[in-house]
Amino acid sequence: MRHLGLDIGAARVGIAVSDADGVVATPLKVLDARELRADPRALARIVGDYEIEILVVGLPLTLAGEEGPQAREVRAVGEALAEAVGVQVCFWDERFSTAEAERALREAEVPAEGRKAARDMVAAALVLQAYMDSNREASADPDA
Repeated sequence: MRHLGLDIGAARVGIAVSDADGVVATPLKVLDARELRADPRALARIVGDYEIEILVVGLPLTLAGEEGPQAREVRAVGEALAEAVGVQVCFWDERFSTAEAERALREAEVPAEGRKAARDMVAAALVLQAYMDSNREASADPDA
């Protein structure tokens, strides 16, 4: 089962895709957030091309783990996008994913001008990977 990870921001939406077995997340691309909200056809093409069954949307919770205004906005956008492209949506805690993505890109010595665009899709991959890892661990745990 393939999953698509989304890191929804005000300006950009980072996108990552899983392999067919739902084990490994790979950064895919970045789309303009305003254009995607107005017309989700680009996302629908990706969903169709990769035969996506679930959108995993990073939810920007507060440090206390609560949903603030930004998380509520992301939840609304994520639900609207999932409905528009006809797939199930799951929200996953994305706290620190952008900072982790930035650190990983810096360690990989990606030039500063290239990091901005890559950061969002790497953050989406980190969120998607955490979601898949958690689901795999839960299904492997007989007490879960």
